Amino acid sequence: MSNHYHALVWLDHRQAKVFHFNAIESECVVVHSTHPDQHIHHKANSGDSGHVPVDLEYLRRVTLEALKAGALLITGPSGAKTELARYIQHSEPALAAKISAVEASDHPTDGELLAMGRKFFRADDRMHSQVAP
Repeated sequence: MSNHYHALVWLDHRQAKVFHFNAIESECVVVHSTHPDQHIHHKANSGDSGHVPVDLEYLRRVTLEALKAGALLITGPSGAKTELARYIQHSEPALAAKISAVEASDHPTDGELLAMGRKFFRADDRMHSQVAP
């Protein structure tokens, strides 16, 4: 894998796409959940929340793919994006400091995700120093 500074993670509860990219090149790794077909539906008068429990192994594998990022954008259509951000804050504080934003998005194509990431970091880079302290 090339050493790209920017990374974008798009995820839902079934899979994650981790893009490492610059203005010209990109690389993508797909990480699948360990419970891709698990669905829980809330039933009336039940004591549970009706939500799928957090898949910590999945979040760990996604985090490992994002570790080399210098700046990270996390996006996706569901609560999985905030679960990942919380997991990173607890397990990898150094990576948590590199999270630029956590944003909602639908199910864009890979090309649309890269365009969104490049546009986001063009603006975000102007707000932050690019020289390491």
